[in-house]
Amino acid sequence: MPDPGRARSLIEAHLYLDLVVPDGSAQASVSESPDGWLVQAGGVEVLVPYEAEQTAKRAGATFGTGVSELLDAGQWVLVGATYASRALEGGLLFAADPSPDQERFHAVVADWSFAADAVAEALKFLQEGGEPPPDAFWTELGTAARDAEPGRFTRAKLESDLAFYRQSLAGFRRLHAGDAAS
Repeated sequence: MPDPGRARSLIEAHLYLDLVVPDGSAQASVSESPDGWLVQAGGVEVLVPYEAEQTAKRAGATFGTGVSELLDAGQWVLVGATYASRALEGGLLFAADPSPDQERFHAVVADWSFAADAVAEALKFLQEGGEPPPDAFWTELGTAARDAEPGRFTRAKLESDLAFYRQSLAGFRRLHAGDAAS
């Protein structure tokens, strides 16, 4: 088996497996090794160094600190859009039936949070000029996203998306936190 990829957090490892293995995180197994946690699914291995996971937790960085070596800028933008779509749909369904349901409330909050965090990850790839360099796209999925909509990867667009996701999260919490109380 080839050397495992390196993730900056367990969450990033599971997300990566979801992108490269059907139902990757659902079938993932986690074991300890001398160097960190080894997350495996469908013949793919990802190493999460113990220090990387601890650093991510201390920093409050969902996906980890530094720049990802597993997911490229295009994938992060797509992940952010996917979580935002889920949050929007979940928020609308929650508003239509605001019965006390903490689980549904927290699912929408988590989706908006992950959407924002994913876009923040894409922003880490940007250069001074405001656009990611060509080597920020190394996967077929990420490259296709950039080629299809290059305007999605400018600093202005990513910062706008990040602000929208954070405002949507804050607005949902403000409007519905009481509805989720049991």
